[in-house]
Amino acid sequence: MSGDTHVTWHDHNVSRADREQMAGHSGCVVWFTGLSGCGKSTVANVVDRKLFERKIRTILLDGDNIRHGLNAGPTMLSDEHGEDFAERFGLGFGAMDREENIRRIGAIAELFCSAGLVTLTAFVSPYRQDRDLARRLVVSRGRPDDFVEVFVDAPLEVCEQRDPKGLYKKARAGEIKNFTGIDDPYEPPTEPELILNSGAAQPDELADQVVAFLESIGKIPKA
Repeated sequence: MSGDTHVTWHDHNVSRADREQMAGHSGCVVWFTGLSGCGKSTVANVVDRKLFERKIRTILLDGDNIRHGLNAGPTMLSDEHGEDFAERFGLGFGAMDREENIRRIGAIAELFCSAGLVTLTAFVSPYRQDRDLARRLVVSRGRPDDFVEVFVDAPLEVCEQRDPKGLYKKARAGEIKNFTGIDDPYEPPTEPELILNSGAAQPDELADQVVAFLESIGKIPKA
């Protein structure tokens, strides 16, 4: 029981080990991080497809998609729930909002991991302390190797050249505030499990590196 909130953790009848034995592989969280336009979502989707074709149970949590539901902003929430609700629970892109965005995602990722799924997350997640918090949350209820941080490394100029959503152009014009890499910092991982040089390799090759790493640590069986 937690303090005076009367919240108690309940163990389930079907354990993580039961689910993993049935699936034939282990659960984990593969946390893709990097600047907007670096290729996180692209690579994560290719990894998802490769694992799916090998009958590995996966789920992909993508930054934009999560912002349409679980972590919706005030504007999206206000129509159905009202202004007060939207202001309290909607998430923008300030430092505290980003922190809560990643905290919620970390909690959801841990649940999927504990269900035995290879959980792929593709978020800028610019602040090191927020990613470290997500790691602690995942491993505290699981295993030390459950959190695989993948730094998708591409120089800012490369990301700006790609700019698939036109966000850098808008940020440079002052139309978007608190944009990572322009007027808000990105703190690269200091000790990621894997670094992908997305400026020098194609998504399929980068995805193969991720799959090979998961094989090497025993999370999935070798092909």
